[in-house]
Amino acid sequence: MRIVQLLTIVVVLAAAAPAGAAGFRWGDHARKPDAWFRSDEARQVAENVLSHQAALGDWPKNFDTSRAPYEGDPKAIKGTFDNGATVGEVRFLARAYRVTQREPYRAAVIKALDHVFEAQYESGGWPQTSPPGKGYPRYVTLNDDTMVNLLALVRDASRSDDFAFLDPKRRSIGARAFERGIDCLLRCQVKVDGRLTAWCAQHDDQTLEPCGARTFELASLSGMESAGVLLMLMSLEEPTPEAVRAVHAGVRWFDAVKLPGLRVETVGGDRKVVEDAGAPPLWARFYEIGTNRPFFCDRDGVKKYRLDEIGHERRNGYAWYGRWGSRVADRYADWKNAHPEPAAAGEPGSGGNQ
Repeated sequence: MRIVQLLTIVVVLAAAAPAGAAGFRWGDHARKPDAWFRSDEARQVAENVLSHQAALGDWPKNFDTSRAPYEGDPKAIKGTFDNGATVGEVRFLARAYRVTQREPYRAAVIKALDHVFEAQYESGGWPQTSPPGKGYPRYVTLNDDTMVNLLALVRDASRSDDFAFLDPKRRSIGARAFERGIDCLLRCQVKVDGRLTAWCAQHDDQTLEPCGARTFELASLSGMESAGVLLMLMSLEEPTPEAVRAVHAGVRWFDAVKLPGLRVETVGGDRKVVEDAGAPPLWARFYEIGTNRPFFCDRDGVKKYRLDEIGHERRNGYAWYGRWGSRVADRYADWKNAHPEPAAAGEPGSGGNQ
């Protein structure tokens, strides 16, 4: 499968803002000119980032590693791929090295990429954290675009100018990691009654079956994570028939489960769903596999079918609804013209057969 060098998908460049980061996103730095990377300010940012790199090569999550140097015990740093961690730091340091040729930046990028390559499963998926341990972080993690972010990173490592300093072997490893990851995504796509649908936020690291994570994150078809997967698949320059079929099926699923006439608003500090005939469609974070019924959960793991049936803490502390399908539809409008659906034979998606 040949891959395309293009502007990185928005969900990758604008990785989720870490908690307490005052809206900081790595994309803010990505938009700065090369001249800024030669400045004293940029050098201090890079030094801050380097100080937060864990021994294995990754970085911690939910923290702005660019803001200030780490002053604790380096052994206490716990890196991860979750919530956009590591991907943003690698991209920043790779760009900084291209502009400044400062060796510590290069060394940190190579260390991080080697960790990413090593963390990839034989199936082509990535865990949330490596080493993965025995809990849900060991699953193939699509949650919060973790795997999509890593796929975009290894693709760029294989061919982007920002990573031109990598040796040919690592460039080749990156290309192969990308191909294996795309194949994993195709095999994770859940079938219901023999038809391809969407993806769960996590899939078993061995069987690729859909899995739950935290107690309020039950196995499901995920509106948010499936959108990121479809955008990634639609970024392939020469998609295989399996990838084309997967996209058409996934878009059909998104169209079937959209929720028109609803709007989510916060009133008196409490999130509510209200009827609004003029509102653009919403999509739920979780859909029940087999029924496509949206559901919600408290930390007790009991499935409910209305947002107002769960408690205040989870109702207001999680992204239960979003307009994720709108991004998919916008991209699909042009993509479908160049990629008509192949004949329905030999569909991918052994993971999660129902």
